[in-house]
Amino acid sequence: MITLLKSAKIIDASSPFHQQTKDILISDGIIKKIADSIPNKKEYQLVEKENLHISCGWFDTSVSFGEPGFEERETIKNGLQVAAKSGFTAVAVNANSNPVIDNKSAVEFLINKANGFATKLYPIAALTQGSNGIEMAELYDMQQSGAIAFGDYKKPIENDNLMKVSLLYAQNFNGLVLSFPKNNAIAGAGIAHEGINSTKLGLKGAPALAEHIQIARDLFLLEYTGGKLHIPTISSAASVTLIKDAKKKGLQVTCSVASHNLVLTDNELHEFDSNFKTNPPLRTDTDTKALQKGVNSGVIDIITSDHNPMDIEHKKVEFSEAKDGVIGLETAFGAINSVLELENFIEKITTNPRRIFGLEATSISEGKTADISLFNPDEKYTFAKENILSTSKNSPFINKKLTGKVYGIFANNQLILNS
Repeated sequence: MITLLKSAKIIDASSPFHQQTKDILISDGIIKKIADSIPNKKEYQLVEKENLHISCGWFDTSVSFGEPGFEERETIKNGLQVAAKSGFTAVAVNANSNPVIDNKSAVEFLINKANGFATKLYPIAALTQGSNGIEMAELYDMQQSGAIAFGDYKKPIENDNLMKVSLLYAQNFNGLVLSFPKNNAIAGAGIAHEGINSTKLGLKGAPALAEHIQIARDLFLLEYTGGKLHIPTISSAASVTLIKDAKKKGLQVTCSVASHNLVLTDNELHEFDSNFKTNPPLRTDTDTKALQKGVNSGVIDIITSDHNPMDIEHKKVEFSEAKDGVIGLETAFGAINSVLELENFIEKITTNPRRIFGLEATSISEGKTADISLFNPDEKYTFAKENILSTSKNSPFINKKLTGKVYGIFANNQLILNS
């Protein structure tokens, strides 16, 4: 198959064609030619879109699909199709299935199930057996089977010594340890950010302090043990400061922020819509501004959709009873592109996550494998329920104005376009 991308503006700092508008010829999955104008031939598969921009393929480092065990929320097949149409050529899938992905067979199941799709699936295996936080899982065996990192999704490691031993052990094979930033003893039964809005609405508050204490503990342990630590989905201003200071010390710590925490605040809670029930919770305008500044300054390394489908039975209930979690693949670009500069967003969802999670870097250059996201960064639209491609519909962005339309991807020698 030969594909021709016409008049595509290239956003790729590693490419000699960065910020230039070119035609790109792809044959058998390889970028054969990049030029000002390439004549179209009948046998070519032509891609010609309004204001077409392309970048290296986007990589989402926190995605949940449900399968195995929660297929009613999302299957791997549909999830990967959603990811492709949302602009992602690779996703890291969390271990929060049933059974939990805590052994080499489970890791291999995920990889085999995802074989052949345009979007590549990389498993994040559980750090502890059953994600119960008691005994460390067989990390090395799972890495050998294809796991790229280890973490108990949305579950903090409460045992300090277990966290210490995990950081020490993972160094033997250059493993990346994830630690969810929440101290359960401080957070208690809180379901919303502890502040003015939670008080007005009568919702149990979870203070940002719960996040800060856990991050501070993990950073002290990292300083003691060495190794590599990734802190997923931070949500507060003080967390940015803690990680900034740790990086100045030279610690190998990285962090991510979820797209909804980057743009939404706890002001959304006044309708008690459970689609805004997230973990960590939506916080204040001060926090979102600090997170955006953290992204722009480089303190926050990665932006993720933190895509976590929940079926209607767990969402269409009272706010206090609903499970937390939102879908985010379909809206990640439009939401983030509304508040950040395009190049900054691209770096945080291409170059940085690949480097941190140990994946091979990609580039839009002649002779390189075509791993490309296609989009229009300027199109404005209102996101509607009809735009949701996921099986579950728990999006906090329904009826929100977004900026940026995804056209699709070219990856694994496959062109996937939105209709």
